[in-house]
Amino acid sequence: MTYFPTLSCGLLFLTVGATTASGQVNSGPQAVKEVMDRAVTRLYQQLTPQQLDTIREPFILNFLSPADKNILATRYLTFEVNVPAVVSIMRDQAQKTLPFWLPASGFVKTGMVVKNEEYTYEVWQKRVNAGRVSLGINGFDKHRPVYFVSVGPQKAGDRLHVTNCMPAQTQTTMQQGAFTYHDWDDLVLDDVPDALKGQVLLQTIRGRAREAHLVGAFRKTTTPSTTTPDQLLLTWSGDPSTTMNVQWRTSPAVGEGQVQYWVAGRKDTLMKPANRFVMEDRLLQNDRYVHRFTGKLTGLQPGTTYGYRVGGKGGSWSAPATFTTKPAGEQGFSYIWFGDTHKSREWGQMAQKAAARHPEVAFYNIAGDLVSTGLHRDEWDELWQHSGGVFARKPLMPIPGNHDSQDGLGAWMYQEMFSLPENGPAAAPTEQTYAFTYQNALFLMIDGTAPVEQQTAWIREQLARSTADWKFAFFHFPPYNYEEDYALIRNEWCTLFDQYHVDMVMSGHVHYYMRSKPMYAGKPVDSPAKGTVYTISVGIPGNHENMPAEDYAVSRYPKGNYYQHIAINGKTMVYTCYNPDGQVKDELRIDKK
Repeated sequence: MTYFPTLSCGLLFLTVGATTASGQVNSGPQAVKEVMDRAVTRLYQQLTPQQLDTIREPFILNFLSPADKNILATRYLTFEVNVPAVVSIMRDQAQKTLPFWLPASGFVKTGMVVKNEEYTYEVWQKRVNAGRVSLGINGFDKHRPVYFVSVGPQKAGDRLHVTNCMPAQTQTTMQQGAFTYHDWDDLVLDDVPDALKGQVLLQTIRGRAREAHLVGAFRKTTTPSTTTPDQLLLTWSGDPSTTMNVQWRTSPAVGEGQVQYWVAGRKDTLMKPANRFVMEDRLLQNDRYVHRFTGKLTGLQPGTTYGYRVGGKGGSWSAPATFTTKPAGEQGFSYIWFGDTHKSREWGQMAQKAAARHPEVAFYNIAGDLVSTGLHRDEWDELWQHSGGVFARKPLMPIPGNHDSQDGLGAWMYQEMFSLPENGPAAAPTEQTYAFTYQNALFLMIDGTAPVEQQTAWIREQLARSTADWKFAFFHFPPYNYEEDYALIRNEWCTLFDQYHVDMVMSGHVHYYMRSKPMYAGKPVDSPAKGTVYTISVGIPGNHENMPAEDYAVSRYPKGNYYQHIAINGKTMVYTCYNPDGQVKDELRIDKK
């Protein structure tokens, strides 16, 4: 199953609607957000942490004001119909609690059901006059398969138009084979009653279930922010020879940040102010707001080791650390990449061992799914805690996976964690698809969760103009694997890898290790000079049973976790896969001399 979010819908959920100067809340999903923001703030003020863990829907409905409940019952989704219509709400039968507004607003449960391969939905209907239709939240329980809507005319022959949807909705036809969730377009309807066929289907995203989540919602981080900087992280957004980006976290008590840096061994220092971003996770009860800082260092000397530390007004300084810029001229280098890390302790232990084992590496990559729930900041806290400061000394250049881009809501928290090149395709989210060059190698870092076709032209352009000896592509979903079929990626991107001879593709997602034979036009060839090698890895312990054969595979491991070390020296590349104990599990040498 593939997960491709529709970003235009997801972003609108957070931007439409506003509060007027008089304090009235306008219609739109922003109104729901404001109600929930105020409710969470009041809950923190009035309840203990233990009480927050026990609240249920009856308490919430008593806690909210009538005005707030009216907004939650009418501002989640609104649209207009030009003729009298029948509105159908498809609600997952497994959801234990009905949305509080559904029967009260006149919807009646019918005997009809709608099915896909995962869920069975009961159908609730209401007859409405021409004009505005107002629908409420999915519930306070974050039930993931959020309800979806179809609309048909009451009178046969009337031409129905659904307009002024807020938030914007993609409209399609209610029928077998249609999909309902933009972030799960492989999940199509198998069973649609005749009475609903041909109606206007309003497609949505599963992430909308999060908008009013309160029951069992509150979380804690084991490493809340303080006035002492932590989570130091290096990335690049410019030339690796002369720039370095430094990111870190503090509590909101630190209002300003700066980087102090110096050439190693010298006493004179430079200062660089940092940009600040206020990151909110409103359900993180012991650390709702944090400040994240980014200092972009420029004008550095190539091939030079620098010391640095970070601090700010109202806080203390971090312990000094070092980084080294890319040397000028053609020199050999190495890097390490990981498959899915999912903020796991086991991966963190392996990463620290890998850093000690290979101190010469220039940078690291993660091929998506850095965490398991990309909108939970406590999981990012775990990721940085378990990494043990590895990325404070060498840059990390990642890409997002489907877990980082959560439920169709996009990867905004991922995006704010990293300062990365802004040279990707215009249609893709900034910094989630990008390219960079290090020595004689091109790295295409592609957001596999974004629409595939919208990135093809950019990939072609990057490959066509590159003169690099080595070309690598990273994206989360593996084109060749036994679990899921990514035919669109093979048709759109792998044909370009054939045309411009990309040497190696790195992916994750399926939680096992695999290295393919060189592939060209979808078939194995006898030399890396004639095709592209496709690799899959996993940073957390995988465990697959009864794996079917993959004729294109040279090496596979169904269990365990691994990291990959790639060393490039001129026209020679040595690829080595290690287990956490440093045992070589797979290796490949390619000579282009």
